[in-house]
Amino acid sequence: MAEQGIQNPKRLYQAWKGSNRFFCWGRLIFGPDVSSLYLTIVLIGGPALCFCIRVYQNINDNEKDGKDSDYWYIVLFVAAFLTCLDILFLLMTSSRDPGIIPRNTKPPESEEAFDMNTPSMEWINDKTPHLRLPRTKEVIVNSHPVNVKYCDTCMLYRPPRASHCSICNNCVQKFDHHCPWVGQCIGLRNYRFFYLFISMSTVLCLYVFGFSWVHIARNKEGVLKAMQKDILSDVLIVYCFVTIWFVGGLSVFHFYLICTNQTTYENFRYRYDKKENPYHKGIIRNLQEVFLSKISPSLNNFRAFACEVENMVAEETGTDNVLRTSKEKIDIEMGNRFGESEGISLPEILQNLHYDELEGNSKGKEGIVDFDIQPSPFIFEPEKRDEEIIACETETMHQV
Repeated sequence: MAEQGIQNPKRLYQAWKGSNRFFCWGRLIFGPDVSSLYLTIVLIGGPALCFCIRVYQNINDNEKDGKDSDYWYIVLFVAAFLTCLDILFLLMTSSRDPGIIPRNTKPPESEEAFDMNTPSMEWINDKTPHLRLPRTKEVIVNSHPVNVKYCDTCMLYRPPRASHCSICNNCVQKFDHHCPWVGQCIGLRNYRFFYLFISMSTVLCLYVFGFSWVHIARNKEGVLKAMQKDILSDVLIVYCFVTIWFVGGLSVFHFYLICTNQTTYENFRYRYDKKENPYHKGIIRNLQEVFLSKISPSLNNFRAFACEVENMVAEETGTDNVLRTSKEKIDIEMGNRFGESEGISLPEILQNLHYDELEGNSKGKEGIVDFDIQPSPFIFEPEKRDEEIIACETETMHQV
């Protein structure tokens, strides 16, 4: 079984711990609620298709009456083009990595943990759950202090503006929100396409709404009689009127967020109501950052083998650069090597160690070893324990 696992290693998208769903062998990544994408496509394509059918009927009527239909051919072509463009932006939003931050294989080294009474930071991180990390850490962004939180799920300190999505179960860069209509998180790498999607939806609704009224107004019998006969145009007018308030209001709101360089998550939490926004660069530069800047590459190669990615993450969060304090004078590397070669774990080595010198000095009058007063070199006790050791050594010297 082990040889089969080595011969057929899993790709990263196959071993991914998030709730995402992958298609095309890891090339497309969706959220867990990807099924809602079908509903969104129907809500866009259904009315657009009905509008195209109505325009085509109008073209046939003009040809029967011998009227020129070139104008309505242009209307039909523009409607089909806007619909295809809108669905394209929708798929580009929902099928790409929104800016997922790779998880750590183990917790990061704590700067506060050097004061803990332990001989090996690596042993604590790898074997025990008692390493306490600060919940927040302060970083400087554009000369402004910003607190970043520690994510227990991803075992990392989130970069500024990142947040953990409970639906996708991932930390996302510049997290805006999770959109149920798109079925994906909206973050650093797909926010541009999300705004183009809602903006194009607004334009399409206005287009269908306007020309549906043209179909009714061009009837010579009057508006009311035309509305009674043209039921399809009536339904499109009501549908687009309701939808415009939703997608149009959303487009205006996100345009405001872009101009002020905020995210929906930050705005709903009133993040910058009482303090200055460190990311605000002015309206022009904020617009350039969203629409004209280069989209940063994905931090994950979902097509790569999972073992290679885990090793790379382990090297980045390794403990080779940990500074030892003066208390940590035990050669822990020798213990690790010995344990690996003999198949013995480090805790068993520590339990089986014997100290003859201390054993002889700690014998009572009846020749019984008193383990209660035997100092352990692997537990750093207060100064009282050190005084007991010095007293024992002094008494031994007097006896000699």
